[in-house]
Amino acid sequence: MNRKRPYTLKRRAENQAETRRRIVEATVDLHAALGPTRTSISAIAERAGVQRHTVYAHFQTDRELFLACSGLAMERDPLPDEHALRAIADPEQRLRRGLAELYAWYGRNAELANSVMRDAEVDPLTRDIVRLRMGRRIDALQTELAQGFPSGRTRDAALGLAVSFHTWRSLTKDSRLSIGAAVEFVVRAIRCSVERRN
Repeated sequence: MNRKRPYTLKRRAENQAETRRRIVEATVDLHAALGPTRTSISAIAERAGVQRHTVYAHFQTDRELFLACSGLAMERDPLPDEHALRAIADPEQRLRRGLAELYAWYGRNAELANSVMRDAEVDPLTRDIVRLRMGRRIDALQTELAQGFPSGRTRDAALGLAVSFHTWRSLTKDSRLSIGAAVEFVVRAIRCSVERRN
């Protein structure tokens, strides 16, 4: 009986997992710095310390690689959990808390989110991955934040604007508001839009 074989197979599997992890981490780093559309397989291989064919051996399509990359990014820093907000009965307080958590997440992930959102405007694959990894979660958060406010297109439009990465960037980066000030600005704007409607 060969007792070394199970150990060798285990070691090989560990090495493959480590190589895959390095490829995915390199991809996350390059997507943040350059954006998905400007990230080449050669650059990923170089950053990961492997050959191009090794990248292809682990990820046969760009979609597989993008899913692994976005999955790792979300695993490292998940989007705010909309279910946790349900315990807050007051709609305005729930909105304030939800936006504060979301804007803090945007702040922590600004470089990657900015590059990916930019590329999503022109690249169908990036747009699809953004929709899959972020869009659904942001939509769920928006739905939760809408509870308690009068329904209608005005409310939905205001909340859609409130949870947008571009709104966060405009308020905090362009206008240089703190997260707290940006949240208060948006909460007041939504309150006014709902009050005017009534």
